[in-house]
Amino acid sequence: MTSTITADGAGTWHLGDLTVNRLGLGAMRLTGSAAFDLGEPSDRERSLQVLRRAVELGVDHLDTAAFYFSSLRSANELICSALAPYPDDLVIATKVGPGRDASGAWLPPARPDQLRGQVEENLRQLGRDHLDLVYFRRMPAVPSISEHVGALAELRDAGLIRHIGISGVDLGHLDEALSVAPVVSVQNRYGIGSGSDAREVLDACRARGIAFVPFFAVAGQGAERGRSAGREDTEVLDIAAAHGASPAQVRIAWTLQQGAHVLAIPGTGDPTHVDENVAASALRLTAEEMDRLSAG
Repeated sequence: MTSTITADGAGTWHLGDLTVNRLGLGAMRLTGSAAFDLGEPSDRERSLQVLRRAVELGVDHLDTAAFYFSSLRSANELICSALAPYPDDLVIATKVGPGRDASGAWLPPARPDQLRGQVEENLRQLGRDHLDLVYFRRMPAVPSISEHVGALAELRDAGLIRHIGISGVDLGHLDEALSVAPVVSVQNRYGIGSGSDAREVLDACRARGIAFVPFFAVAGQGAERGRSAGREDTEVLDIAAAHGASPAQVRIAWTLQQGAHVLAIPGTGDPTHVDENVAASALRLTAEEMDRLSAG
């Protein structure tokens, strides 16, 4: 399933006062073949083509982070080089909390008083004077997020941040964050095969009018283009064949059909896959197909 379908095929949603197409782009894979890999860097021109092609096709929501880097490549630097001066309607979301040193090793999760430095690092790399949306990405070592969200609220009041999101959270964290500041988006791992606990947060976001942005919705437990074995894969492959689509397109369509508040941010380092991913915004699965994919 390929065409010149644009990213508005699945409609739009709001991130506070910002409206975005529900099909966006995740930037992690722009830097290399594997997440957080400091080995072979990506081809720079190829990564720039991914970003420019995405915007040409109407993608107006990019998801990135300063800790998305590999040898010689930084996702934020690639975004700035490819797209600055930025289109007025382009929304760039980034994340703070985790951090990596120059060797790629993970640092201890940032304290609330360290978030300003991480926000300023993203601002410098992206060449912007404010960030549209900043997620506090909770790590398991951080049980409570109220102080971190409070620190982001102070940066919002200072004009460095426009909107606040949270990531890697459960229902308790969501309620905790909302008691401190408005939250416009939640980014959690979610995809075909996710359990009911993962869906609880998706449903809570729907009830509150908050965007839900799954990560690894296409990759699942395996490679970017889908897993290679198991009952779920058989269902995905059968449905993909019925639609003349790829397995990745079926997973993207399934994600978008989880609710009008759900945004998809499939990542790729291949310009040809940008067209494929965007075309999935117009793929409509039947109720029976949705049930088959959600079973188990």
